[in-house]
Amino acid sequence: MERTFIGDLSIANSRVRVCGWVQEIRRLKNILFIILRDSTGLCQLTIKGDMIEPWMDQIQRESVLCAEGENIKDGISKAGREVSVTSLELLNGARSPLPLAPFDPVKADIETRLNNRFLDLRRKDHLAIFRIKSSLLYGIRKFLHSQNFIEVQTPKVVASATEGGADLFAVKYFESNAYLNQSPQLYKEILISAGFERVFEVGPAFRAEKHNTTRHLNEFTSVDIEMGFSDHNDAMAVLEQAVSAGIANVLAERSLDLTAVGKAISLQKTPFPRISFSECCDILSGQGQDHNVEEDFSPEELKIIGDRFEGFYFITGWPSSLRPFYTMPDQKDPQFTNSFDLQYREKEITSGAQRVHDPELLKERFLAKGLNPEDFDFYIKAFEYGMPPHAGWGHPVIGLERLTMILLDLQNIRETSLFPRDRTRIKP
Repeated sequence: MERTFIGDLSIANSRVRVCGWVQEIRRLKNILFIILRDSTGLCQLTIKGDMIEPWMDQIQRESVLCAEGENIKDGISKAGREVSVTSLELLNGARSPLPLAPFDPVKADIETRLNNRFLDLRRKDHLAIFRIKSSLLYGIRKFLHSQNFIEVQTPKVVASATEGGADLFAVKYFESNAYLNQSPQLYKEILISAGFERVFEVGPAFRAEKHNTTRHLNEFTSVDIEMGFSDHNDAMAVLEQAVSAGIANVLAERSLDLTAVGKAISLQKTPFPRISFSECCDILSGQGQDHNVEEDFSPEELKIIGDRFEGFYFITGWPSSLRPFYTMPDQKDPQFTNSFDLQYREKEITSGAQRVHDPELLKERFLAKGLNPEDFDFYIKAFEYGMPPHAGWGHPVIGLERLTMILLDLQNIRETSLFPRDRTRIKP
């Protein structure tokens, strides 16, 4: 008999077959009650009298069952749906005790949860995070496709760093040394030279930073775009519209999941506010804090700046010393750049900029950053045969996980990664 998902138990007094995990089991005289769960909801299995076999009393929580029976129209179970069982099949019994009881009233600590992620993700509110994350990404993808972006896939094993530096995971690649890529940045730009004009990528990125905070991961999902014949203002406009499209899709598809995680979100009006790096320094100065223009803002300083905004906003015009070699200097003041960060309060979501498209200026920028242009010859070559002005975003910070964390007001970014990789965790 074809399986019916529990969430589809709508036709009363019909014969159904449901399958799932045992969430609760209770015996009352000659009636056995089992609360069964699948990915769509809960139902009560009611087994009466002679239907109860001795082995059924030994079923443990989280065992996997299939049951056939009648979908009761006026069921009174707390699950809201009831099936009067005529046959029950144990597909796989769970061991006891459980290393993590996902539905106990007291939640386990984050390390215990991650060590037993297969059980932890069975909770409705934890599964809801990933439904929301999926809808968020789907909304972003739909928007970018509607704007004539081509989705691409670029190498994750590379011969040199995107920006140089030590924040790299080295790997052995046959007889050569290689690295896990920090970003698709260089390849995105090459594709603009190749005539793609508008590209985006959703994929893993790796940064070997030795931080261990609630806001960072060492493997994360980066959402990147690059667009030709564009500047930083064009890239910001696409970014705010993409984020808005993602949130709108969550609101349209995931109202029940938002309820499950206890979060109400709203759609922020565009354009998002913009504030320059210099204006941020003025705000800090007004609070008695003199900020060195050669240094990034501290979390405390970003808190002061972020308190002036209700939600998303851009910090624009970052100093050249704080930006990668490929960032276009401001023509009016080369100390600063045509760049931006998308922020939510004090939290950074993603970075972007207009890129250098002139090969000679690009070589100068390499040298200014202490990098050898010869290490990037495959990249520079694309600029010597017709590279248009271009801009984009995505690198170098954590994108999709952090955006999900911010939208749902979660306290730890590991909640938004199925199997997080951080300073101390490489399994499961």
